[in-house]
Amino acid sequence: MTSYRRLRLPGATYFFTVCVEDRGTRTLTDHIGHLREAYRRTLLEFPVTCHAMVVLPDHIHAIWTEPEGEANFPERWRRIKARFSHSVAGDFRPSPSKQAKRERGLWQRRFWEHALRDEAEFIRAMEYCHMNPVKHGLVHEPEHWPYSSFTRRMGNIAHPTENASAPMR
Repeated sequence: MTSYRRLRLPGATYFFTVCVEDRGTRTLTDHIGHLREAYRRTLLEFPVTCHAMVVLPDHIHAIWTEPEGEANFPERWRRIKARFSHSVAGDFRPSPSKQAKRERGLWQRRFWEHALRDEAEFIRAMEYCHMNPVKHGLVHEPEHWPYSSFTRRMGNIAHPTENASAPMR
């Protein structure tokens, strides 16, 4: 098994991108309640400060600050992905290697993280999260995307029954 090198800085702030295997699907937004529950349960066990999060149909962007002395983000994402996968019905047609490891094939195995080194990088990451639904043609104005922490901060929850909360807790 390959061992991936990740920069683990205790207490650092990171920007993440986590994708489903089958890009172009609406898996995450179609099952947003399951994703929120997986997120909520995981962060009860492994708290983190979430500065921004946007859930798009097939990927997530998040900015988290690890607790002082911790760098546990791989375990958080592993649990979120596993809990969501177990809660969603469907045949995601895993590859033979994923079948051998009893994976459902819903998520890409890896995720991308970047340690934010200064305020300028933090601001760029926040803007990226905010504008990503517009970039993907999902809405014309970022405030109209209901699955974004910015929606709640702006006081404009497009779908109150969905409760698109900032840290999705």
